[in-house]
Order: sequence, then C-alpha cells, then structure tokens
Amino acid sequence: MSEPTSPAGTVREHAREEMRRAIVDAGRARLATDGPAGLSLRAVARDVGMVSSAVYRYVPSRDALLTALIIEAYDALGEATEEAETQVDRSDIVGRWRAIGSGAREWALEHPHDWALIFGSPVIGYAAPADTIPAATRIPSLLRDAQEAGVRLPDGAVDAQLRRTIGPVADFFGDAVPPETTVRGLMAWTWLTGSISHQLFGHRHNVVDDAAVFFAAELDRMADFLGLGRRER
Repeated sequence: MSEPTSPAGTVREHAREEMRRAIVDAGRARLATDGPAGLSLRAVARDVGMVSSAVYRYVPSRDALLTALIIEAYDALGEATEEAETQVDRSDIVGRWRAIGSGAREWALEHPHDWALIFGSPVIGYAAPADTIPAATRIPSLLRDAQEAGVRLPDGAVDAQLRRTIGPVADFFGDAVPPETTVRGLMAWTWLTGSISHQLFGHRHNVVDDAAVFFAAELDRMADFLGLGRRER
C-alpha cells in the first residue's frame, strides 16, 4: 500500500507543475518568434526568469520541450475536431466529415504556429517519439462508423504489395473497413492537412477568391471520393 502524500509534498508537486506549465507556455510563445528549429531552452529560461541550468530540472532537453508542445498541439486539434463533429447528428456521415474538416481548418487559422509545428517542415535532428502517436491519431475517424451505418465504401481490388504497405492502418481498422477505403482514407487525410497548409501558408493567395468556399467544395468532393454518401441498397 502506497504512503499518503504529505501536504508539503503536494505543495511542491503543484509548484513544480506550475513551473513546467510556464516553461511549456513560454516555449509555445517562442514558436511564434523563433520557429520550431530556433527553439532554445536558454531563451525559454530567460522568458520565465530562470537561469538556463535550472530549466533542465523541469524539461530535460530541447527535444523534450518540442515533444510536449507537439503532444499538446495534437490534443488541441483533436479536441477542436471532436467538438465540431459531435455537433452533427450521428447518422449524417457526410455532415460529420464536413465538420471534422472545418473544425481542423478553423483551429489551424486560430493556431497557425501550432499547426506549423505538427504539419510544417521537420526540425532537423529531432525525431518525434512514440509518445506523440496517441495524440496524433486523435482526429475522429468516420470510416468504421460509415461502414456500420450501411455506407457502401469503396472496395476495389488492392494488390498484395499495397496491402502490405498499409498494414499498420489496416490492422487498426481490422475487417471493419475495406483495404481500398483505407488507402483512400490515408489519401484524404493527406489532402486535408495539405489543403489547410496551402491556405495557411499563403499558397492560395491570388489563386482562389474565397478560401473558405473553395475548401467547402473540396470537402464535398473528397466525401464523394471516400464514398461517404453512398448507402447500401
């Protein structure tokens, strides 16, 4: 049986968590000015009024701070898309898809530096650890729900080499989603993040007059590509 935590221990732990929170928040603020590649624990320590050697008691390395920021960004994006998606009737698969896409886009526009951290240029020398995977896969997945709701998902032939290639995602879905739909789902996610990034980073400027209207049209066409509106007869 574990020993109860003393009041003094609780106060120390609370103070430690508050300081770690301040360091992570300062790191996020630095993303806006220095970018992920320029993130420095020395600069973050100055921002929170701490000597650089002391910050390592709370965050052991620059990479650990990057990891914390990435996890929080993915979780925040996941929360935003979940909140948007839950506002739509469960039977409206296409509507839920639109809500996920729109929720992700709105979050990106409100948090451009966090979006750039998780979907922008990789930071040289940094490799995201497995800790980031649960948060990164938090975006609601409609494919299993669509199959259970009687949507006739794409089920064309997929060659053996491609089946092996998509193995990790196919294992996640099991028999609930056809392999062809798994391929299209990965393509749709790549399109979704790419389309949002194109707008966020200015690549739609002087290309379309209304990025929101164009994005809505893209969402509808990608819903068709995924077969989300086709019901079994």
